[in-house]
Amino acid sequence: MTDLKPVPVPNADTQAFWDACNEDRLLFQTCKDCGHTQFYPRVVCVSCESRDLKWHDSAKLGTGHSYTIVQRAPSPAFKADAPYLLALIDLDEGFRMMVNILNCPTDAASIGMKVHIVFEDREGQKVPQAAPLN
Repeated sequence: MTDLKPVPVPNADTQAFWDACNEDRLLFQTCKDCGHTQFYPRVVCVSCESRDLKWHDSAKLGTGHSYTIVQRAPSPAFKADAPYLLALIDLDEGFRMMVNILNCPTDAASIGMKVHIVFEDREGQKVPQAAPLN
């Protein structure tokens, strides 16, 4: 078993997203045909199956929809983080992400808490996470 956290492996459909993360930018997609907002990156709209998608920069602000406290790490890579917060975050642009909430004591988390997206470096690839908005 490895002590390193997983590192995303970009493909042709996700490369733009991961490149933006390395610039501390969070991208999401909207469909030019039906207007649907979607996340995670895909090659087609999940609403109408159009391939006419547009990338947008997120303001990286959101609200906690739900969370859980992970008491026992799923792998040695996360052992030092436990206990930690795993949350569903509703971004202001209308999409939802699952991320860890960093820099937040577990007893300070709440549904409805305001957060902003931050980036955690994993072996040269930045991964979006959340932190409380002060």
